[in-house]
Amino acid sequence: MSNIAIRVENLGKLYRLGEIGTGTLSHDLNRAWARLRGKEDPFAKIGETNDRATKGSSDYVWSLKDVSFDVKQGEVLGIIGRNGAGKSTLLKILSKVTAPTTGRIKVKGRIASLLEVGTGFHPELTGRENIFLNGAILGMTKAEIRSKFDEIVDFSGVERYIDTPVKRYSSGMYVRLAFAVAAFLEPEILIVDEVLAVGDAEFQKKCLGRMKHVSVNDGRTVLFVSHNMEALNRLCDRSVLLAQGRVEKIADTDTIIGSYVQKNFGSRGTMSWSDDNDSPGNDIIRLLSVSIINEGHDIVERIDIKRKIGISFTYKVLKPGQRFTHGVNIYNHHGVHLISSHDVEQANKQIAVATGVYTTTVWIPGDLLAEGLLTVGVAIMKYEPFEVWLHEENAVSFTVIDPITGDSARGYYTGSFPGVVRPLLQWDAVVEE
Repeated sequence: MSNIAIRVENLGKLYRLGEIGTGTLSHDLNRAWARLRGKEDPFAKIGETNDRATKGSSDYVWSLKDVSFDVKQGEVLGIIGRNGAGKSTLLKILSKVTAPTTGRIKVKGRIASLLEVGTGFHPELTGRENIFLNGAILGMTKAEIRSKFDEIVDFSGVERYIDTPVKRYSSGMYVRLAFAVAAFLEPEILIVDEVLAVGDAEFQKKCLGRMKHVSVNDGRTVLFVSHNMEALNRLCDRSVLLAQGRVEKIADTDTIIGSYVQKNFGSRGTMSWSDDNDSPGNDIIRLLSVSIINEGHDIVERIDIKRKIGISFTYKVLKPGQRFTHGVNIYNHHGVHLISSHDVEQANKQIAVATGVYTTTVWIPGDLLAEGLLTVGVAIMKYEPFEVWLHEENAVSFTVIDPITGDSARGYYTGSFPGVVRPLLQWDAVVEE
């Protein structure tokens, strides 16, 4: 374990539903008797997989089950999964907030955790006092903490309130100070949960930069849980995908994000609404359907980059004399907004439209886009004054592919490759004497 900072072996955590505590006195006695004999927890055998969407037959649920992986020293490891996948439970076990039911962990170095707003802070103490308290918990001397104090306060941006009890801080101020304490008091391992989502965009950017710095420059290990795919991709070279308490895959972050998005959202080439009352819109206009089509106007879920991609949406105009235009937004599987386009010609003409059912299609060259899963949102809005009448953010999705064959549009450069858009541009080479 020379260069391994964290080793997780067959980790499991069993919870009992519907009760506070471990259960009845007989359950506790059975558990104690099993431990004395060196046997497995008898109730672990009846524990079920943690699937929130189904009703189980047992009161015992495995929040984590048979989880194993290693984290190298200086590595930034991402942890991805749906709500209820076991991410927070895993971090709590690693942070020693709770004990595992089965398995074990080996940790090399001090751990600082940021699992939720206010973790490790005493609400009655001031910001200054909490900094020294957290440093003492990490085993640092007062002189060591004092040497880092100014950096912590400067990074957090709460200097004016540093001598105010933290119970009077906003959630954003709490997170700012808590992250600064965790990042600057030099733990060997930094564990960060989704809590950074509370901060503003500027502070999130600072946090990501700091985590990268402590990993690359200081050789410290970071475990990072987030639903922000772009942040995960920028920060983590490798990630773990959790599903229903088990490790589904460990691979490079881009592969993990692709697997996660494909499994949970997948390609959906068309979406329709049969009932006007349930369809997106208002009493003026209602969206009936959105589809991805090819050049033959067939509904598809996969498009070769050598072909045009059509986004077609049908809507019903309920009131005559309306003037409006249409828009589409396209996002990649990291959540990056790739394309925003609206019908400029329709907007400029401002033609009054009669009641009826209409279909609008926008065509996009396939070779503009990088390969992968893309999500489409559609909108209809009026001008003068501007007002959005309907906006279906995740209407449909499709996969852009470049088959690795002799007629590949990009030759050898196919599949995963940097760039959010990858247009085939004209290149001119000139021989200079």
